[in-house]
Formats: sequence, C-alpha cells, structure tokens
Amino acid sequence: MAKKPTESNSLGGRVKRYAQVGAAVGGFAARVATGRALGKTDASTQARNAEVLKLALGGLKGPLMKVAQILSSIPDALPKEYAKELSQLQANAPHMGWPFVNRRMAAELGPAWQKKFKSFAHEAARAASLGQVHQAQSLKGAALACKLQYPDMESVVEADLRQLKLAFAAYKRFDPAIDTTDIHAEISARLREELDYGHEARNMALYRHMLADEEGVHVPDVEEGLSTKRLLCMTWLEGRPIKDVAADSSQKDRDAIAVNMFRAWYVPFYKFGVIHGDPHLGNYTVRKDCSVNLMDFGCIRIFPPSFVKGVIDLYRAIAKGDRDLAVSAYEVWGFKGLSAEMIDTLNIWASFVYAPLLEDRPRLIEETNAAEYGRDAAAKVHKELRRLGGVKPPREFVLMDRAAIGLGSVFMHLKAHVNWHQLFHDTISGFDVGKLAKVQGAALKKAGLGLA
Repeated sequence: MAKKPTESNSLGGRVKRYAQVGAAVGGFAARVATGRALGKTDASTQARNAEVLKLALGGLKGPLMKVAQILSSIPDALPKEYAKELSQLQANAPHMGWPFVNRRMAAELGPAWQKKFKSFAHEAARAASLGQVHQAQSLKGAALACKLQYPDMESVVEADLRQLKLAFAAYKRFDPAIDTTDIHAEISARLREELDYGHEARNMALYRHMLADEEGVHVPDVEEGLSTKRLLCMTWLEGRPIKDVAADSSQKDRDAIAVNMFRAWYVPFYKFGVIHGDPHLGNYTVRKDCSVNLMDFGCIRIFPPSFVKGVIDLYRAIAKGDRDLAVSAYEVWGFKGLSAEMIDTLNIWASFVYAPLLEDRPRLIEETNAAEYGRDAAAKVHKELRRLGGVKPPREFVLMDRAAIGLGSVFMHLKAHVNWHQLFHDTISGFDVGKLAKVQGAALKKAGLGLA
C-alpha cells in the first residue's frame, strides 16, 4: 500500500524541492563538467568550484546544508577543497515571518495557542536547518525556548536525500576510494529522526538522566503540554556562544570549558553507549562558571555495548601496537574483509584520532597541524585506499568520526591545554560491557527509547 501523503511528505513538496536543488546544484555541475572538458582540474579550479558549491547550498538552507556539514567532517567522503568550504556553512536559515509562525503554532496547539503562553516573541531568536527558535514565557513565568519546524520539511528531507544519493553515485565514478552506501543510510536515518520532535524530547530526557551527576553540563527540561511532533518547547538556558567565550577567556577557563565539553560528549558514550553526533557550534553555549548548555538533541546515536568496547579496544591496540586486537576492533566497528594492507592504512587514521589520548601530559589537541586539522593524515589514508581498491565505512563510523573531529575543532578554537589521556582514562574507568548493557537498557526504557 502506498504511503499516504502528510502535511510534510507530499509529491508537490518534493517536486518543489527538486526544482530548488536542481537549479542550485545544476549550475555547479555544469561548471565542473565544463572545467573537465577544458582540462581544468587543478587545485585552484577545485577550490573555486568548491566555493561555488558552498554558495549554492548555503542559499538553499534546509537539511542539504546539514548534510554538507556532516560530510565535511568525514575523512575523504569529499575532496579536501570541498570539505573545507562546506565546513563553513552555518545553520542559519531565513526566518519565518510572524503571520506564518502564527499559522504554524495554531496548527500545532490550536487557534487559541497564544493563551497558553504568558508571552511569545514574534521574532525568532535563532534559525536552524529544520526549524527556528522563539523565546517565550510559560503561564507560570518560566523562560522557554520554542523550536518550531518549518512547513513541509519531510518532503524537503526526502528530496534532499534522493539528490544526495545521486551526488554520491556521481562522485564514486571518478573516486572509488570511499564507498558511501552506508554513509548515506546513516545520514538518512538520523535526518528522518530529527523531523520528529517527540523523539528529540525523549533524547533530551535520556541526556538529563545520563548527565545528572555532571555539574559542568546542563540539559533543558521539556514542557510536555506545549510540545508536539513539530513543536518542541523547553526551558531557556542562558549562555554565550563558544567562539565569543574563546576570544576573551583565560587559559584556565578555556581548559575548564574543554573538560566539560569532553564530559558532555563522552560520559554518555562510554557509560551508556550514546553519542551526540552534531558538535556544531550552534548546539551549545557556555555559562559564566564555564559549564556548558546542550540545546539540540535531534542527532543522537545509540550503539550496542559491544561497539563501545570495540572503540576502547582500538585505542588499546594503537597504544600497544597490538595488530590482532586492532583487527578485532575494526570487525566490531563493522568493517569487513580487510586485508593486512587495509588494516595498516586504517591504523594511520586511528593513530591520528587517538593521538591526544596516548600521551600522559597536558597538551593541545593538535600540536603539529593546527591550520588543517587532520588533512595530512586523511590525504595519506585516501591515497592508500584508492591504491588498495577502496573501503566501505560502516554506518557506525559516521557519527563517531563526526563527534571526534567536531570536538577536536572546538578544542582547537579554545586552544585548550589539557591532559586528554587522563581525562579519557577517568571516563572509561571501570568499563564493563555487561554492566554497560544493563545501565543502557534501564536508561533507554526510562526515556522511552530503544536501540537504533
């Protein structure tokens, strides 16, 4: 039976989005094709093409922009020139005007929706790829952040994912080093989840539970009676953007912020098997006491406890030079049919990612290549992968890698000088895969979630 069209998933909505995407990306594709026909494939041409693509996607906003941000952080999913440009895209879509907001709110809470708030700001405080946030006050006077989804977003997401699949197929024809099949599947699953604000509310409940003992991290509460599948009202958390804080804070404060960010991301992972897959600068703010506010919980990944063990095992394999343990860890991650040469190649990237954790001393997250974080290691890996016939990264790799690279970028902004080795070992202390399974199961049940 065909799926019944909804407000957010209609043929008309998808066709409209195809036209928008086609117009923006079509011009870019023509530019690239013309360049190849004329033999213009040098680095400077690639850089100019990448800038054109960034401008095209930035004008579209929406989920395609979010996808571009994700891809820019996955080693070799895109050429380095493209990754550099796309990483600069910011989730700042055009605001919906008040008449539009009024109609959207009425559709979610009924025609008398304004009577359910003491106040509701007409202008959006922040706009993102899938919706915009308005500041409001509950009838009891509590400060609220109300995230309202843009109309017809399911159509937009499905259209963009289809376009992304076509783009991946085209890219693979001239660069087979990375098989993006599972990358597309993972991005698709997470984006579809982000459309359901009820699911995000459950993720938020999960994070409040997991971080309850972390004084340096704050998670908002959901206003259940004012939230729907497309409207999420939560407590407003005051804080400053991390870029602003990094610019005028002492080394001591910047180090404290970095420790709190590390704990915010990795206590949930190593203690509960859950990762926040979007360390985008707009998803958290910093308080005066250097604690951090987490504010967006749409892109969350739950892993089997065995996978968490595999991540720890890979660290230990790199630290000890244990090849057999590394092979076992990669298999747990989901890599299949790896040759000895492929293992050696993947170890180049793993050694880079784990490098800050291997030295028991305070250090910068990246001491040798701060301007191009990871690009040298990625280029070497990419060259070898092409020579060896390519690799198919498993779905689980996507958000784990995005979290690691994204947080590394944050720590670089902060110029944090921290003993990452000690911080990591404190976080994984007492790890037991059986205990994790029990703790995870209880936490997911409490939040009304299941294993992804």
